[in-house]
Amino acid sequence: MTSAPSAPAAPSRIAVVTGASSGIGAATARRLAAAGYRVVLTARRKDRIEALAEKINAAGHQATAYALDVTDRAAVDEFATAFRTIGVLVNNAGGALGTDPVATGDPADWRQMYETNVLGTLNLTQALLPALTASGDGTVVVVSSTAGHATYEGGAGYVAAKHAEHVLAETLRLEIVGTPVRVVEIAPGMVKTDEFSLTRHRGDKEKAEKVYEGVAEPLTADDVADTITWAVTRPSHVNIDLMIVRPRAQASNTKVHREL
Repeated sequence: MTSAPSAPAAPSRIAVVTGASSGIGAATARRLAAAGYRVVLTARRKDRIEALAEKINAAGHQATAYALDVTDRAAVDEFATAFRTIGVLVNNAGGALGTDPVATGDPADWRQMYETNVLGTLNLTQALLPALTASGDGTVVVVSSTAGHATYEGGAGYVAAKHAEHVLAETLRLEIVGTPVRVVEIAPGMVKTDEFSLTRHRGDKEKAEKVYEGVAEPLTADDVADTITWAVTRPSHVNIDLMIVRPRAQASNTKVHREL
């Protein structure tokens, strides 16, 4: 028998979602709000998260928007002062830039990916860990990638960042065992969203669409959000250490069935 999702206890009802302006972050915010959490949406694009918060509230749930750059440690620390307790932190902010080989990759791209994916996750986790612990039932979710578990050509900068993010989650779990905080890592494979591939290919729509060419059903943002929400709503003693989620058509980072 599987356990059904349960409403969060009062001290654990706040869920912070980073990178909530689009894609997986926005879908996760909607899902967690529907599951009974008071969702705090963070992202740099204030207009987007405010619009999403309005939609969530109009649906009868609870959401607040807070413009935040996860790489700005001073801003993150100020943000954290608003919370005495918090139930869930979803570290989703991140992304990929470029597909250049190691020999010609732009160090600025590597630096930006590391700062957003890794240091952004570190900043929020460090700043909010006391409030997560104070809740008596906290959960840190790290949205990494299958890139954090295997390599592929043309992706070294992103792969390196996601490997670091995976190790951050794995190490944190070891270090805080015995505290009332779970550490969950969700590692999605091929997910088709409006922005991920387009950003990676610097706005080139043709290149962005080619990533998914012939793939009947890549994952959607809502597929991943459903997985995150399921992991978060397990009973408190159940920790989903790591879940790798791919579409059926993708067997690995480099093995994809395409119907061309």
